[in-house]
Amino acid sequence: MKYAILVGDGMGDYALEEYSSKTPLEIASTPNMDEIAKKGVCGLASTIPPGFPIGSGVANMSILGYDPTQYYTGRGALEAAGLDIPLSPGDVAFRCNLITVSNGRIVDYSAGHITTEEARPLIEAVDAELGGDVRFHLGVGYRHIMVAPFGADAICTPPHEVINEQMQVHLPRGPDSERLIDLIKRSAEVIENTKEEHIKQVQATHIWLWGQGKSIHLPTYQERFS
Repeated sequence: MKYAILVGDGMGDYALEEYSSKTPLEIASTPNMDEIAKKGVCGLASTIPPGFPIGSGVANMSILGYDPTQYYTGRGALEAAGLDIPLSPGDVAFRCNLITVSNGRIVDYSAGHITTEEARPLIEAVDAELGGDVRFHLGVGYRHIMVAPFGADAICTPPHEVINEQMQVHLPRGPDSERLIDLIKRSAEVIENTKEEHIKQVQATHIWLWGQGKSIHLPTYQERFS
């Protein structure tokens, strides 16, 4: 038997004043979804265990049948696995966004949805200039990975949650935060210099580190459900 799983990640959206404080989903015409609901079984499921970050990384793991309390260490580790980036036992994989900061505020978590080819020289330059005991790996678009032997317990904020807020207020806190902050701040000069040589129009100004996690081993579907 085969299953198709459709996840409406973010589909609820936000209430809009111009639509009488209704969400886009509330005003949308959804005849196909309505038909599936009529012919299927509907219910509610809690996909985020208490104390875990609210996001697709945890929720999708639950949906696919993997208990986050047993397997989840952070989104960075999941994305590193998706990019075939090897992690040693002591490694910590961070999500490494390319972001846009203007007048001290984070104004775009995706650097204008930078393309992978535009991002390539920036990530390569950051790795060359700031690497050493840390490694920067090219991902897709604005989403990249930094692997470091520290920072697992730092408190890092997802950039999409603090749009138009002061960057300084939301820099990493806690253990090893000084090293992470140093990398974020030093990345500005590296990115600016690289843009001048290659792609002046790109909106990226900094890297942003968050979502860190250590290496995990997920059993295959066959192992998990046999």
